[in-house]
Amino acid sequence: MDAYNNYIGLMLDDRYRLKRLVGVGGMAMVFEADDVFRKTVVAVKILKDEFASDEVSVQRFINESKAVLMLSHPNIVKIFDVSVKGEYKYIVMEYIDGITLKSYMQKKGALSVKETISYSIQILRALEHAHLGGIVHRDIKPQNIMLLKNGQIKVTDFGIAKLPDAKTLTATDKAIGTVYYISPEQAAGEKGIDRRTDLYSVGVLMYEMITGRLPFDGENPVSIALKQINEDAKAPTELIPTIPKGLEQIIQFAMEKDKDKRFQTATQMIDLLEKVRENPGVVFRQKNAPQKNMPVKSGRATMLPIIMGVVTAFVLVLMVSAFVVINDVFFSDDADNTITIEVEEFTGKTYDETLIKSLEKTNYRVTVKYEYSETVESGVILRQSPVAGQTRKGPKNQKFADLTLYVSQGEETIVMENYAYSDKRQAQIDLRNKGFTVVINEEYSDVVPDGCVIFTVPAAGETVPAGGTVVLTISRGEKIETTIVPNFVGTTSVDAYEMLVKSDLRLGSISYRYDDYADYGIIVDQSLTAGSTVPKGVAKVNFVISKGPEPAAVTEPPVTVPPAVTTGGAAGTTSFEDWLAERYSR
Repeated sequence: MDAYNNYIGLMLDDRYRLKRLVGVGGMAMVFEADDVFRKTVVAVKILKDEFASDEVSVQRFINESKAVLMLSHPNIVKIFDVSVKGEYKYIVMEYIDGITLKSYMQKKGALSVKETISYSIQILRALEHAHLGGIVHRDIKPQNIMLLKNGQIKVTDFGIAKLPDAKTLTATDKAIGTVYYISPEQAAGEKGIDRRTDLYSVGVLMYEMITGRLPFDGENPVSIALKQINEDAKAPTELIPTIPKGLEQIIQFAMEKDKDKRFQTATQMIDLLEKVRENPGVVFRQKNAPQKNMPVKSGRATMLPIIMGVVTAFVLVLMVSAFVVINDVFFSDDADNTITIEVEEFTGKTYDETLIKSLEKTNYRVTVKYEYSETVESGVILRQSPVAGQTRKGPKNQKFADLTLYVSQGEETIVMENYAYSDKRQAQIDLRNKGFTVVINEEYSDVVPDGCVIFTVPAAGETVPAGGTVVLTISRGEKIETTIVPNFVGTTSVDAYEMLVKSDLRLGSISYRYDDYADYGIIVDQSLTAGSTVPKGVAKVNFVISKGPEPAAVTEPPVTVPPAVTTGGAAGTTSFEDWLAERYSR
């Protein structure tokens, strides 16, 4: 741990200051950090040094960032930034004040029915959203589920997710994931893994939550994988008889070996779990057809009660209508059967159940209309028509005074859309059409293409006031460090060498020419313009070196060999060209 704590205080890209080690995994470590730009607390996931140069590990980082940036859901951890080109490979995520579901189960053991259903529904809603976007998580397990103090669930680690436009990282990724939770098709290394594999993993997780035990265990990963493929787990009620039968059925449906007999969508699982939450005694009909399951209802249903109810209601309507007509004809002009009321003041009052009940006992026929208000909180009556103090006259014991109440909905809000990877111009147009003021900020990004949105402030999924300000952080593409080209003309070989090293430039080609104004060995021309900006460590400079004044004779005299030069610690002589090539080439 001391080695990891050495990261504390480190500033990444002049923006993220690491504060505290949160956790350490197999490939990465997670720190709590300050985002000095956004002035918020974030979590920074840093790839361990031993994996930083591993192509597959880095690609997992990229996949994770791409997957989550494509999603926006309250049950999926948000990602704000990613960097994989520098010394430190890291992902910046929302900071979650909670623990993993694994840690929670280790402390508590078997969870209650209420907890199991609540956590399962939240996980499934996250997967429902991901699946609609063509993303399959492929590594659902309690270690990748965060539990907040308020009971909210956050699904994390999309590192091996199957993206809609991405290929599998390696052949081994087909069976990647924790063997206790992988689907039979994952264990068998099948191609074409789809959303149903996630639903199987959720079934295993539900089994573990409600029983406190894993459905399959073994001496080694291979034996467990074989059980996933070939064996049925014990029924949860064999371990804990009090588990609701309907909940057990859902777990068994999810864990069907044949994916065609399994739940086909997360929505199907959610629907049945909601039914068990409403009625723990519900039992479903068919084990192998979850998409057709409906709760079993006792007793026979006939249409006769329904028909009789409709007829009765119709007769009552006729009777009431007749009474009103008769009352209007015979009593409207009778002073003893009329009443005058003065409209009350309702503006500023809260429109709640108490007010509704009081109005039902009066002579008002109330219509309620809702409006947005930036100054009046939601539920408070903004105004009324007619206004207070006006009088209305009509028959006794009838609602004759029309009253319209305009109730505040509070400030108009909009749920922020996910603009990650969207084109800058299109995002601007869309936000302005929605009434937002758009501010542009630019950052380098190793993942998001140049000119596309990295993230927004407020973040995707947040509820924001209509007409507010949105900051779009736009990618400038991959950051390329640059250097200024020195003026090499007129310098000697030794000076040129020092200038190349200092400017982090590469030596290109060397050529010679006669020059009446430069002594032998002096640089008289260079390929890159002095003062220009070029990529550091990449740009090459071609030199032209003087051979001195051109001789008067037609026959060129032999080139004089330069003085001896010591290279590599060993004495010897070489030509100037060879010496330059040896010193400058990289």
